[in-house]
Amino acid sequence: MALRPVVLRRAPAHSRGILTRPGPPRPRGPLPRTPWTTRGPPPDQLARVVERRPVREQVELDTVTYAGRQYFVPGLARPRFPPWDRGWREPWHSPGPRYEDMPLRKERGCFICHQRVRMLEGVRQAQWLTKTKLVQGLPAKVLSIAENPAYQLQEQEEAVHRAVAHARLWETTEVSPRREKYCPVLFEDLIHLCRSMSVKYPSLARRMLARNYRIAATWERESTLLQIRGLNGILMNSMTPIPPVASKEEILATKDHVLETFYPISPTIDLQEVNVYQELNDTGFKDGYPYSHPHTLYFLESANKRPNRFRPEQLRAKMLMFAFGNALAKAKVLYGNDPQVLEQPIVVQSVGTDGQLFQFLVFQLNTTDLVSNDGIKNLVWIDSDQNLYESAQCVPEVKKRVVTKPTGIYGLQPETFKKFLALYLHGTV
Repeated sequence: MALRPVVLRRAPAHSRGILTRPGPPRPRGPLPRTPWTTRGPPPDQLARVVERRPVREQVELDTVTYAGRQYFVPGLARPRFPPWDRGWREPWHSPGPRYEDMPLRKERGCFICHQRVRMLEGVRQAQWLTKTKLVQGLPAKVLSIAENPAYQLQEQEEAVHRAVAHARLWETTEVSPRREKYCPVLFEDLIHLCRSMSVKYPSLARRMLARNYRIAATWERESTLLQIRGLNGILMNSMTPIPPVASKEEILATKDHVLETFYPISPTIDLQEVNVYQELNDTGFKDGYPYSHPHTLYFLESANKRPNRFRPEQLRAKMLMFAFGNALAKAKVLYGNDPQVLEQPIVVQSVGTDGQLFQFLVFQLNTTDLVSNDGIKNLVWIDSDQNLYESAQCVPEVKKRVVTKPTGIYGLQPETFKKFLALYLHGTV
């Protein structure tokens, strides 16, 4: 039987899913000229459209709930009971007063700087808020202590290497310890090395580390009320203050310094504005505390996740703000609340680290007159981004069954610890 050739035919338009409009095509030109298109609708038609319909009378119905049955019933409304009065105040369950009724509420807002504030402009923003002039590098007196071999430990480089290896390799049984584990351990080991110098300098024993203390310092800056308060880093207190770092000539030379602005960004863009506050100046310690002078403030950025850690620029701004806050609170205790140029400037140091990268800061409070940009300004010395070591190899590198890089600490930089020790010894030697 012979096969016939297959003839392919085009399917009709309606079978291919194409919808066609019956009748003549819609006109694409302007509308025809009729009385409705030229003069509008007749008045009777327009009045019929504009006339409002009468509103139906709303009949109030009682809501039927399942309160009488004391269990859930589908279709019935949920009952609403009045708030229960237990007859006494429960601090965990009693609603607090409204902000408008609080006794500490004020019409003027106050901008708060706390330990979680991340400044957008970094050190520049902190300089404007604290009326401070920046000097790159550490002061000459601190550098002379760091470079003098008489102020160093015996076998110092080997001792620092053991401290880093203890924190990164030996402290935990984990293959690779987390930052929240090795960062505090490294800090304690370095402080322990510094304390060993108390055998040579007994006055180093008259110091105390304070944790979880709260500070409060209030000042005014160009008609803006500012305040530093709350928890911050680990503070090392001393029985004697640190002598001034800058001379009187250097302090007087700050009158000609012009503070940098960053318009149109507001300097208080990152601070928390509140209306319920108390204008308080408190060092965090009671009167009569023997270690009453702030010496060095330590900040540990030990969060495991990078977004939870401060960037180096933000960390330096945080160090500057809280060093200023501790110095200002101490100045208010010694000299009162009146704005003035201090006869004896107050020096507070600060060290920040994430377990590898170190930031060093020395702050000198010269004046508490912070309202205007004119006059004497405060001073700060910053030495930034100093690595204590390059890397810590927790797991050996093996290629073709050959260990190419064994475990250990690589790229140790003893100069960083020398600066750490110099700040610890500053004020004693």
